[in-house]
Amino acid sequence: MQPVDFTTLMAACAELQADWLPARLEQVYQRDRHTIALALRTLDQRAWLTLSWHPQAARVCIGDPPPRVPDTFTFSQQLQHQLKGLALVTIKAIAPWERVLDLQFARRPGEDALWHLYVEIMGKYSNVILTNQEDLIVTAAHQVSSQQSSVRPIQTGQPYEVPPALTDPAPSLSEAQSRWRERISLVPGSLKRNILKSYRGLSSTLIASMAQAVELKPDQPTDSLSDRHWQQLFDCWQTWLRALEQQQFQPGWLMQGYTVMGWGTVEPVKSVQDLLNRYYTDQLNQQEFSQLRHQIGQKLSNILKKLNIKAQDFRTRLQQSDQADDYREQADLLMAHLHEWQPGMKAIALADFTTEKPITIPLNPEKNAVQNAQALYKRHQKLKRSRAALIPLLDEVQAEIAYLEQVEVAISQPEQYQTPDDLLSLAEIRDELIQQKYLEAPDRRSSAPPSPDFRRQQTPGGHEVLIGRNNRQNDQLTFRLAGDYDLWFHAQEIPGSHVLLRLQAGDVPDEADLQFTADLTAYYSRARQSEQVPIIYTEPKHVYKPKGAKPGIAIYKNERVIWGQPQRVK
Repeated sequence: MQPVDFTTLMAACAELQADWLPARLEQVYQRDRHTIALALRTLDQRAWLTLSWHPQAARVCIGDPPPRVPDTFTFSQQLQHQLKGLALVTIKAIAPWERVLDLQFARRPGEDALWHLYVEIMGKYSNVILTNQEDLIVTAAHQVSSQQSSVRPIQTGQPYEVPPALTDPAPSLSEAQSRWRERISLVPGSLKRNILKSYRGLSSTLIASMAQAVELKPDQPTDSLSDRHWQQLFDCWQTWLRALEQQQFQPGWLMQGYTVMGWGTVEPVKSVQDLLNRYYTDQLNQQEFSQLRHQIGQKLSNILKKLNIKAQDFRTRLQQSDQADDYREQADLLMAHLHEWQPGMKAIALADFTTEKPITIPLNPEKNAVQNAQALYKRHQKLKRSRAALIPLLDEVQAEIAYLEQVEVAISQPEQYQTPDDLLSLAEIRDELIQQKYLEAPDRRSSAPPSPDFRRQQTPGGHEVLIGRNNRQNDQLTFRLAGDYDLWFHAQEIPGSHVLLRLQAGDVPDEADLQFTADLTAYYSRARQSEQVPIIYTEPKHVYKPKGAKPGIAIYKNERVIWGQPQRVK
């Protein structure tokens, strides 16, 4: 994940100074343990300013509104108590080349600041600290004791100390090219490493984009550069310093990551705020998506493994119960031939009543013939009773396996994070598994996440196709949303999504529409890798939910079969 460097921070700060000062602070909300949002209102606009001290995604930018969930964090409550209703009058860096912003709050514009909110964007050492007029720390997002750091402890009641001063030389527009080149090339080494060691305020991403702008590689040795390369690189260096001085930036997307300098841009962006908000929201969502998908997948795999072992045990015991009548026949034979029994016998061979073939009956030598026959009758009765008990148990386990396999299919699609709806769908699946007692509820519970939208496609004939992302959506699609004229699709006897072809009264889908929907249904099923998959479709009125069935389970009748080809969807 690309960190916010000094240049990016100054670009964000410049936009905030131009568009959001002064602003009234209306509310403070803490999204998670690394991010707060400040509701700011100016004369003509209102938005949420995101302040994050996430170790990988620390940032300052205008972001999305927070969810409508109660905020129970102490830090945000302390900020709300001290700052609500005050005016944000200043946003500035505390010193040149420092990645620390000072947000100053006063009763009204033009008055002295009553509070300072220091936002330190420094990787894993990032922090947000509130101080009063005397610069005494009132609260901090992350307090640091003297045992944790003897260099710079951060504790309430103590004076705020700026981070240790940078020792590298500061870049300057007045520096001559010869001196600049000499400083970088004094010790031969890679271009990126030498520049980083020679000056402050730089990042690997900035140097890489600077080098690529002049068709150099960041790891290229400095002693391999020609005079022309040095001149072009110095021109880029000067462009960067002028952009910082004049606060003129060109935000945009790179092939990987982003830039605020315009070098290598594949898609320009209007605002640095939009750029940072979208990039870090997507990156953090992708990280959370991967972690949650792995967590749920591992849990399901373990549960299914145990359930399959249990089901196999039930099947084995059912096969044994099939021998119940054999024990009764053996007991009948033994009772009919009591005269052939001899004390101490361990087995006896008797002719079958119907086939007259000899049947060997094992005996307990310590019991007589009648006692052995009684033991066989008891065995027969026990196996008959166990069969009656095992059949519903096996049905229950198989239904549970079918349900969890359906959940497995839902978490496997898509394989990678693409939109926020993908993460919301996973969160719904997690909540569903918590309700079904497969996952433990976290200690800190929030309200249900907003529901993601269905996957939507359009057939060649212009009809809309809706695809459920998880069991909750499958139920909603099939039993709430489906209309009288729609068609319901599902992979035959294969776990997968419920799919709805939306039709109006009088609409008749042609073969291309049906085939298109069947292909989608096959693609969003466990048989995605197959060449052909049997797909059933019927009217929604012929689809039922069994009483007491788990989410996503449905039975159907009056179905027709069509072969779907999932590879065509790819």
